[in-house]
Amino acid sequence: MNTERSFIQEERRVVSGCADVPVLCLCAQPEGLVLLGTPSGIACVDANSFNLKHLVQTPFPVKSMAINNGRVWAAGGSFAAEFSMDGERLLHLKTSRIPLDVLKLHTVGSRTAAVGTDRIVFLNEDREELEGPPAALVSSAVGPDGALFAASESDLWVLRAGGWERITPSNISSLLIRDIDVDSHGHVYAASPCGLYVVSSGFAEHIGGSEGLPCEDVRFVRTAGGELLLGTAIGAVVCRLGRWRLYAGKRWLPSDEVNCLDVDAEGRLWVGTAGGVSAIERREMTLERKAALFLERLRARHVRQGYVSSCILQTPGDVNSFIYEASDNDGLWTALYVAAESFRYAVTKAPDAKLNAKQSVDALIRLQEVTPIPGFPARAFVLRGEKVVKSNGEWHPTPDGSGEWKGDTSSDELDGHFFAFSIYYDLVAEGEEKHRIAKAAAAIADHLLEHGLLLIDVDGERTTWGVFSPELLNGPWEAQRGLNSLEILSHLKAVYHMTGDERYQAAYLDLVQNHHYALNTVKQKITTPGEVNHSDDELAFLAYYPLLLYETDPDLIALYRLSLERSWQIERPEACPLYNVIYAALTGYSGDVEETIKTLQEIPMDLVTWTMKNSHRSDVTLDEEAGRFGEVQSLKPLSPAERAVMKWNGNPYRLDGGNGGREEDDGTFFLLPYWMGRYYKLFQ
Repeated sequence: MNTERSFIQEERRVVSGCADVPVLCLCAQPEGLVLLGTPSGIACVDANSFNLKHLVQTPFPVKSMAINNGRVWAAGGSFAAEFSMDGERLLHLKTSRIPLDVLKLHTVGSRTAAVGTDRIVFLNEDREELEGPPAALVSSAVGPDGALFAASESDLWVLRAGGWERITPSNISSLLIRDIDVDSHGHVYAASPCGLYVVSSGFAEHIGGSEGLPCEDVRFVRTAGGELLLGTAIGAVVCRLGRWRLYAGKRWLPSDEVNCLDVDAEGRLWVGTAGGVSAIERREMTLERKAALFLERLRARHVRQGYVSSCILQTPGDVNSFIYEASDNDGLWTALYVAAESFRYAVTKAPDAKLNAKQSVDALIRLQEVTPIPGFPARAFVLRGEKVVKSNGEWHPTPDGSGEWKGDTSSDELDGHFFAFSIYYDLVAEGEEKHRIAKAAAAIADHLLEHGLLLIDVDGERTTWGVFSPELLNGPWEAQRGLNSLEILSHLKAVYHMTGDERYQAAYLDLVQNHHYALNTVKQKITTPGEVNHSDDELAFLAYYPLLLYETDPDLIALYRLSLERSWQIERPEACPLYNVIYAALTGYSGDVEETIKTLQEIPMDLVTWTMKNSHRSDVTLDEEAGRFGEVQSLKPLSPAERAVMKWNGNPYRLDGGNGGREEDDGTFFLLPYWMGRYYKLFQ
């Protein structure tokens, strides 16, 4: 029985009927209605269905709203309008001019106050006017006791019985206030171009990038539902339970120009922007439920003949416009999916997990069958006439003319094949199928052994990266020495485990005893700045798993554990679920499970490759060294919820990434560590 704890999963919901309409202000009602102030009137949205229910036109742009005793007041410029609520509709009562340019509307006791730069007008029948403080106002707010607070650019005021009282804190020399709000404890929050100020009892505390604020250029502030909501120069910022989160980019917002924020009674975050409104739903979820949703999506849009890969979106962000892509790494991504479904089957015994794993392991074997070279798997295979985008590279017709296969197969693909074959063999295959899987793995190993541990293509030459020979790895191929030594040892050990054929064990021991391959693995992880290869990191951990799982020699285990320990300690700050789970499986150490769970929880539900930018954040410390591809990177990884979608072969320190929403990831990068972790009982 799975006893996973639930967590809050966030996901943007599109509000139908309000696309591209600028939202100037908004108000979330406890009755399940959200009112949006727009340049042409008020839109009434059902907070539960995310549908536009009613639109009322006004002769002025609605820049502020307030609700008082069942009445809705809207203001813009020197106009104010009053409406009554009739279910999901607003009924217009009156529109009138008022003698000020409205900054904000507030409910103050039983009255509605319109605040301008120099005065306040109470919108009751006698239109009482109150002179403002001795300074031009820029913002106002109402405290928990109904007191009216006001702010000029450099001072704070509160309206008492005796008049306006200046409450500017004495411990700061100057303020440049843009907006204020007051929380339930009477703390005043002041938005400024240089951060946020929290004022209480005459004392101000500054919050900036060093305190975790993602952007110090704060445009407005709102407190709601125990959360601190900020509109900044780079998007919406929310502090929830003491943790800051930046919502920016198309994953979260239609525009990063944020005009207003609110939280409704169900905890949903509503963000009004210059490009429309975004509703960020927060719902309880378990990792198992999240895995089920990702799997459903993967099966719907990412499985082609059993192969699993990303899909291209012909209209950016529109997943219904997808078209399949045959990529360089169809074999690798399919292999990881085979492993994920194999672990799911081992945990749940779900029939569909077994069927899915078999379909995709058959597809892996087919990659060997479509080439004319025994034991040489293609990178990808496309049927003749199949509607699929082919990535650039070497494409060849199949011997039977049924399609095309992609050559120049790399060590990456072999890594995936042996990883998947060994896990499927152990957890899913039965009877004759075990022999079939072992035969497929042995064919690749035989090809390598027959060609001096090189992967030989149709032209009789080795592929670009298919190199495992001692002459090259212990010679000019120094950069790949550690990783490729680790890989070939892992492959041979896996084949020996599946076949029991001593030829593979003999070849394995020859590399260990005569070519120091086991020793080569100890420092396989390259740490030279600018040469750190995150793709190689993933390949290394895939190779560690069969090698340490099947090795029985205590001396060799000790060497491989040295390599694994060094690699994992370097990778540990990334909190990568795949690496943490593999490390736990091989060592029994589960001390980083909470970090693993946190990363899995924060992976966004939206796996579209939206462009995400973070290099301009105030809370990020830049690394002096660029990444391998010249990318700007941070010293610490950001949350997956805030960075571009990437598999575990991507650079988690990269700050800016994505491709404008032109692809959707298949989600296997979540499924594999989750189900592997479940298999090893890490998440219960």
